[in-house]
Amino acid sequence: QVQLVESGGGLVQAGGSLILTCVASGSISAFLNMGWYRQAPGKERELVATISTFGRTNYADSVKGRFTISRDNAKNTVYLHMNLLKPEDTGVYSCTATRVGGNDWGQGTQVTVSS
Repeated sequence: QVQLVESGGGLVQAGGSLILTCVASGSISAFLNMGWYRQAPGKERELVATISTFGRTNYADSVKGRFTISRDNAKNTVYLHMNLLKPEDTGVYSCTATRVGGNDWGQGTQVTVSS
């Protein structure tokens, strides 16, 4: 199982930006997809963005045009560039690696966007 470590969360004012980083203990190229999910207090966890081994990306409608997922295979790292942040973006953001047989998850990093 791959270990995933997220960082970069914090407190930001609405309209601001953050960059989340996910560092994997192994090659991210070995997984079908890498991605980010988020969960707000009292709400269901939702998909934010994914990126495949081929570089194809997918975004939740709520973040399209504001967030960008990218990867650096040489560094075994996935990023989430978050721009024009809104209070509704607040939540715990978790990195995931999709493999045959299931997903691996990081511990999550808190993102809080103030009004």
